[in-house]
Amino acid sequence: MRGVDIVVHAAALKIVPTAEYNPFECILTNVHGAENVVKAALRTGVSRVVALSTDKAASPINLYGASKLAADKIMVAANNLSGDEGGRFSVVRYGNVIGSRGSVVPLFQRLISSGVKALPITDPRMTRFWITIEQGVNFVLSSIALMAGGEIFVPKIPSMNIADLARCIAPDLPQETIGIRPGEKLHEVMITEDDARMTVELDDRFVICPTNPGWTTTHLDRCGAKPVAEGFRYSSDGNSEWLEDGGIRSLMGWKVA
Repeated sequence: MRGVDIVVHAAALKIVPTAEYNPFECILTNVHGAENVVKAALRTGVSRVVALSTDKAASPINLYGASKLAADKIMVAANNLSGDEGGRFSVVRYGNVIGSRGSVVPLFQRLISSGVKALPITDPRMTRFWITIEQGVNFVLSSIALMAGGEIFVPKIPSMNIADLARCIAPDLPQETIGIRPGEKLHEVMITEDDARMTVELDDRFVICPTNPGWTTTHLDRCGAKPVAEGFRYSSDGNSEWLEDGGIRSLMGWKVA
């Protein structure tokens, strides 16, 4: 990291069942790995570090989410170690990335190519937040420009029902419910009611602010930030923006009929 100005920490062991099966590797990569990034950045004078988090870090029930919550805490607390004149550390938290490794979309496509008679669905009620790789990259870059250190940036992105996604990918295939995998949630949350007390809203994102004494939202107030309502919760099943067939096809870059 010598001579580096900005670091985006994106490495993670992120597949939920894999982390449940092999917790040691999950902790080494997601927790100790985040610690290594912080120490190296502090030692070499990196000016800004942004770590990529996940919706599973909010109120986690699986080891992957718990390890990423720990990584988030490490990144936010790193601002205490860097001092007033040192580097700044923040977090970006978003949902499932369309087409990324471990995503359900490539899985469905592989199964369809292999000639399956039905697509496996964990639960037809399951919902998730979705974002494209391009949207994720642009959100990270805009958060780097906005950060003062200690924030968790959460984009406003749509939700999708997993059964709708399967139907859109393979409208002629039936769906087979196979049950939720170990550590999975039925719905995901990116901001809990407890986080809401420290959360402000901008036009395109929410920002969970740190509780450090003296930390102010002045830089966010200039962008029109407003506190969210008491008891606010940002969850995939309670989202105000939903993707249906046309939106799903558009998000995945398919031609919309």
